[in-house]
Amino acid sequence: MSKLIIAEKPSVAKSIASALGASSRADGFYEGNGLLVSWCVGHLVSPMDAGGYDERFKKWRYDDLPILPEPFRYVLAPGKEDTFENLCALMDRPDVDTIVNACDAGREGELIFRLVYQMADCHKPILRLWISSMEDSAIREGFSDLRPGADYEALYQSALCRQKADWLVGINATRLFSVLYHRTLNVGRVQTPTLAMLAERDAKITLFHKEKYHLLRLTLDGAEAVSEKFTDPAEAEQAAAMCKGAAVTCTSVTKEQKKEQPPKLYDLTTLQREANRLFGYTAKQTLDYAQSLYEKKLLTYPRTDSRYLTSDMAEMVSCVIHLAAKLPPFDGCTNFFPLVEAMISDKDVSDHHAIIPTMEVEKADIKALPLGERNLFLLVCCKLLCASAEPYVYEAVTATFDCGGHTFTAKGRHVLAQGWRGIDRLFRATLKEQPEDEAEPPALPDFAEGQTFQGVAATVTEHFTAPPKAYTEDTLLSAMESAGKEEMPEDAERKGLGTPATRAAIIEKLVAAGFVERKGKSLIPTKAGVNLVTVLPEPLTSPMLTAEWEQKLTAIARGEGDPAAFLAGISDMARELVKTYSHIFEEGQKHFSLYETPFGGLMLGVNTHRAKARIGEGGGSLSIRYALEADSQLIGENAFEIQVTEPTLDQRAPLDQAL
Repeated sequence: MSKLIIAEKPSVAKSIASALGASSRADGFYEGNGLLVSWCVGHLVSPMDAGGYDERFKKWRYDDLPILPEPFRYVLAPGKEDTFENLCALMDRPDVDTIVNACDAGREGELIFRLVYQMADCHKPILRLWISSMEDSAIREGFSDLRPGADYEALYQSALCRQKADWLVGINATRLFSVLYHRTLNVGRVQTPTLAMLAERDAKITLFHKEKYHLLRLTLDGAEAVSEKFTDPAEAEQAAAMCKGAAVTCTSVTKEQKKEQPPKLYDLTTLQREANRLFGYTAKQTLDYAQSLYEKKLLTYPRTDSRYLTSDMAEMVSCVIHLAAKLPPFDGCTNFFPLVEAMISDKDVSDHHAIIPTMEVEKADIKALPLGERNLFLLVCCKLLCASAEPYVYEAVTATFDCGGHTFTAKGRHVLAQGWRGIDRLFRATLKEQPEDEAEPPALPDFAEGQTFQGVAATVTEHFTAPPKAYTEDTLLSAMESAGKEEMPEDAERKGLGTPATRAAIIEKLVAAGFVERKGKSLIPTKAGVNLVTVLPEPLTSPMLTAEWEQKLTAIARGEGDPAAFLAGISDMARELVKTYSHIFEEGQKHFSLYETPFGGLMLGVNTHRAKARIGEGGGSLSIRYALEADSQLIGENAFEIQVTEPTLDQRAPLDQAL
């Protein structure tokens, strides 16, 4: 009898087949050693579109909402019919007695396999191949320890709930607000709160008013001492005049030894952030490069949210460290003795450990890799070496001075041990562009308390307060990761918007939909994006709701949550949205709503005669005039105007806080 192994894509199937001795290539599969190895091509099976449930759903109408299919139906992805038929034929073979799920070891991989298995109406036993590396040894080890498919039922339910929730919110909210506003408004469970964060930041930048200030600078033995801020330029010039020719006295010198511990290893999000900051790669580019390196057996599984390794990896990772240390530019390290223990934490690893290079580094031709993959691979090697190195130790020195009754401060740093930063600098020195955070305070002269200086020149420099910076993929990923964190329980396993595996796709969807555009490294919401979050209600734009959902999905994956209760909550939310936002008021339109009272039904109508907005950069006005009817009887005419003005300085602070 034979086992049928189903991988997520052909390249992975090829690696598995090679490692397990299934060396004979057939049409759509590999065979050998009592094994058949075939593949999906990503998502072969997807949820049916709303129009497939009922012909009337092909048109978008308010009266058809909410759309709550029960049960959910699924269809084959267009163009992938041959792949599915091949898998069905293999599953039906009489010599196949077991199906091995070898799709990516995560939530989405579980879903991809299960939906194919169910659509094929297969009932043969399932085993699960769960690996974090595509090395031959890891594949063989994982295959020798196949686990029952039932062990991953909770993970599948979590993935299924996530998919259904996205469908329910996306279909209903998109149709609802598109119908109400007479234009297509694409709403997503995760992408809309992400867009809202971008729009909020953009508003703060737009409303920001820079303020001028001045600093007074003294040059002392080649070091610079700086005053406090002066908001009045005349006051700064007056202070400079007082310091001219006056003695400068050192009033204090403080020295504090500080230690920076080595950084943690990469999970996917921190890798994407760093690659964006150093190389300008998008989150998707980084994921694609990491996935390719994984399939080339050079990196471990990239879609991880852990930054630690397990104790049973200690010996192997020590070997990998020594191999990575031989690669340029790290071969410039001297007296390097790796400390593996700091990277080990069994309790901080769930499905997958941190991203590290594999033992294949010994045989790999790194120079032959495409540039993006090579940069990313060396970045991961650098992080592994840094994480296993000694701490960076320095002495922070702060000297204060008095001149003309004003206080000046000079700060410097004396490095005592380069530690992991020495390795990091070897790598950063190879970069074409040095990151902004590379600047380090210089060493100060050996100032002494009571020391005086004569004839010191004082210089006034002009500066401006800076607005918040636009989000980059680095900072947006960080914001997505921490969104809603303050409201979540301290022990919450998963917080934020999306997961490490999905955040890149969310950003790309926003760009593709025209809601966000890239300007250099910056991500800027378009007018369409700002308009969208402006008209949507707070529950759809707040990260809190999605953060709560991710927490519930994680609980389901652990077998601690109720999938039915979760989906019931999503359905209730869809119903409430449709009920609450039944209409908007537009000029020339009349809307009626039936309200139940203790005395019977009351039909209220709003007839909007005028709805005009004239708002520019400096302000403007809103003009609204409407009539109210009750049971077709006019009960009143109403009109009001709202004047919009630019806030004064006194008003601006609370406005910024509100934004």
